[in-house]
Amino acid sequence: MLALAFFLVATAAFGQEGNSAKRVQQLPPSDVNILASYYSQDGNHSPVTGGIGTEELTDFTPTIIVNVPLDTVTNLNVNFGMDYYTSASTDRIDFNVSSASSSDTRTHINVGLSRRNSVRRTIKSITVGGSTEYDYQSLSLGLGWSQESRDGNRELSVGGQVYFDTWKLIYPIELRGQGSLVDTDKRQSYNFSATLSQVISKRLQGSISADLVYQTGLLSTPFHRVYFREQQTVQVEQLPDSRLKYPIGLRLNYYVSDLITMRLFYRFYADSWGLIGNTAEVEVPFKIGPFFSIYPFYRYHTQKAADYFAAFKEHSLSEEFYTSDYDLSNFNSQKLGLGVRYSPLFGIAKFGLPFTSNSTQLKSIDLRAGRYWRSDGLTSMIFSTDFGFTIPSE
Repeated sequence: MLALAFFLVATAAFGQEGNSAKRVQQLPPSDVNILASYYSQDGNHSPVTGGIGTEELTDFTPTIIVNVPLDTVTNLNVNFGMDYYTSASTDRIDFNVSSASSSDTRTHINVGLSRRNSVRRTIKSITVGGSTEYDYQSLSLGLGWSQESRDGNRELSVGGQVYFDTWKLIYPIELRGQGSLVDTDKRQSYNFSATLSQVISKRLQGSISADLVYQTGLLSTPFHRVYFREQQTVQVEQLPDSRLKYPIGLRLNYYVSDLITMRLFYRFYADSWGLIGNTAEVEVPFKIGPFFSIYPFYRYHTQKAADYFAAFKEHSLSEEFYTSDYDLSNFNSQKLGLGVRYSPLFGIAKFGLPFTSNSTQLKSIDLRAGRYWRSDGLTSMIFSTDFGFTIPSE
């Protein structure tokens, strides 16, 4: 992963060197972030086995984010990552321990270009991406536009993304050979977002965001089982072939003093399936010296169940749609954690970059850990790291 990041930056650096004679001003440095996270969860409401059974899962996620100035107004951004996971619940698709579905790797990449117009104070961007896993492939396209006010205190950003997903239809082992149990193996998602950011005072900044998401196609998971009151036999999860989501978010950053900042976030979520959620989060960074800070954070979430959810053997055969996925259930959840950031003014260390005369600087280190638990018994831990590098242009 580290070698890939350096290769991307080195390739862009060669292009920059070729254009050096045309440049009037020095380009800003390239940024490289090497991220990784380890996630572990357990619970007793797996949708693979109808809302009962283990939800044990581990996931390791290395990611590289590279931002390279191609000229004074154009930036290239590449986000590449992988998810290595093991899942005891997914393994129960076949009721066979250590089957192929017990672990897998998801790979994803997004490549974006953005261009700034300093006269009009606008930024336009385009992003293309894709991801693949053992049971699905996805392609995406996104467009973005932002406008800054004359005084720089206000910015409006709008964006749109479209996703085209294709599923490999994997059914529970006891239901195979019965023909198609869902109507399609395709899914499309259309996302529109708008964010208005405002400097309210010298101490207070805020933003409000709204999203509109429309999904159509296969929105259920074909290997999720559902059990009914009237019979012992099982069916696969069935959900409507369309869904409309409309979340709204509010963010406030308040500068308390040179040592303390408060970051507040609230989000309201609702959709056409009857799911309603409210999320509140607070993060309070404390500076310990000029370059070192810690930031405890806490998040509380509560949601009303979707119209189509019921627990194990609580569905009726007369229902058209049904799921026992507890992610769509009524629950409360909490997340508590702590982050640590070290970012000296002149960086932490420097070392040479292969293929160029540029020197790479380790600019910052960010470590973060969080504990999550919710009222249905699901618990998880996540540990993440972020190493920030800068590479000056030549």
